[in-house]
Amino acid sequence: MAELKYRRVLLKLSGEALSGPKGHGICSDTVDGFCREIKDLCKLGVETAIVIGGGNIHRGVVGTAEGIGRTTSDHMGMLATVMNALAFQNSLERGHGLQTRVMTAISISEIAEPYIRRRAMRHLEKKRVIIFAGGTGNPYFTTDTAAALRANEIDATVILKATKVDGVYDKDPKASEDAVKYDKLSYIDLLNKKIRVMDATAVTLCMENNIGIIVFNAFCKGNVRRIVTGQPVGTIIGRLS
Repeated sequence: MAELKYRRVLLKLSGEALSGPKGHGICSDTVDGFCREIKDLCKLGVETAIVIGGGNIHRGVVGTAEGIGRTTSDHMGMLATVMNALAFQNSLERGHGLQTRVMTAISISEIAEPYIRRRAMRHLEKKRVIIFAGGTGNPYFTTDTAAALRANEIDATVILKATKVDGVYDKDPKASEDAVKYDKLSYIDLLNKKIRVMDATAVTLCMENNIGIIVFNAFCKGNVRRIVTGQPVGTIIGRLS
């Protein structure tokens, strides 16, 4: 059994990450790949919670640009995160035999549990994977902010921010060959440099409550396992050593 550095983690996945090569909707092969990584965490004994975005189905800001009111558009985005969460739950349970719970910030009691902190903590103690959906339950807040909020509420050791690149760079590494990767950043540096890894509200919430963030490439097999066992992966933001 590998020695664990992080025993309770919150994994933040964007909705776009679930779309795979299609660029929209839900790619079952991509979801299955993520689920394999999560199953590996569970085998190690890591208590795992997930926050999933909904951008592969609907993005609130994009909807606003198309003439939908911001509040309505954000509500549509919340429902998109529920759809993604149910797809993830199905793959984790039917494909990988894990026990899961979907918990939502909006009331959809027929298909998911309402988010109650004490109940969430109990699920984690019983080694169930929790999938948080519905964002914060409020418009104008992103799922990054929801991830920061839930991570603090459940006493997660770290937020694992999944991306398509291997960390945080000073400029877009896809557009600039001379882009420099940061191994570590402070919260203030991230805000001052206006690096768009997570929105400012989420970063500030983590900073004020001293919870670390690791930005990593979610499409590199084994990265999540490497992180929880203390190997250097991605970019560390905040207090983590």
